[in-house]
Amino acid sequence: MASVFDELENLIGLHEAKKTIYEIYALIKMNKEREKHGLKIEKQVFHMVFKGNPGTGKTTIARLFGKIFKEMGVLSKGHLIEVERADLVGEFIGHTAQKTRDLVKKALGGILFIDEAYSLARGGEKDFGKEAIDCLTKSLEDYGNEFVCIIAGYNEEMDSFLELNPGMPSRFPVHIKFTDYDADELMEIAHLMSKNKEYELSKDASEKLRRRVTAALNDPFIENFSNARFVRNNIEKAIRVQAVRLLKVYEPTKEDLLTLKSEDFTI
Repeated sequence: MASVFDELENLIGLHEAKKTIYEIYALIKMNKEREKHGLKIEKQVFHMVFKGNPGTGKTTIARLFGKIFKEMGVLSKGHLIEVERADLVGEFIGHTAQKTRDLVKKALGGILFIDEAYSLARGGEKDFGKEAIDCLTKSLEDYGNEFVCIIAGYNEEMDSFLELNPGMPSRFPVHIKFTDYDADELMEIAHLMSKNKEYELSKDASEKLRRRVTAALNDPFIENFSNARFVRNNIEKAIRVQAVRLLKVYEPTKEDLLTLKSEDFTI
């Protein structure tokens, strides 16, 4: 269990998610203590709604919940099945229910993570997405706590989705808001990502990336900023540009290979 919490603490930002994880962990632990003393225990449901922009750590936290629930005996496997609309919605009548049921069965003992869940309600009355919602709702009743379902997406879209489906809110009692990272947090993430890939940013490269991150954060025309994904894309591009640059260097040194320079962060 300690290693899971170490992993959690090493994550940058995510204050609300961390707080909720500790609350749920404490609740499960205290329920076990109450059980020992013959005290009443409320039946807990852990289906969740994750709201926030892309790249804010939703999938990472879902995976950590899987590990914690397995350690605490809430789930038997703790694995994560990550799906989106195309995985659930079929092309003809009856196909959607079958696809949805199959994915729920795969998720038993673990977590079913549905990204951009609101897209299931976008096609109107005749769309098969509604069938997926109905089938999912039934599965939540049929399987009880045999799996945990997490539905995720942008703030406003998720609020509208829950309003449009009256049976949903009561079935998803845990809501976690994932706020955008600030520039300092994104630069911390950038340095951590680079380190994990065995690269490091030169001082100039770091300053250039910070300027780019700050500009993106303050750009009124960028809707739903992609946060850590934005940083990862920039670093992966810089690594490719660095590789091309070093082709021209005869026998590059370890320092050459480690360092991402300002010129590697081309647009």
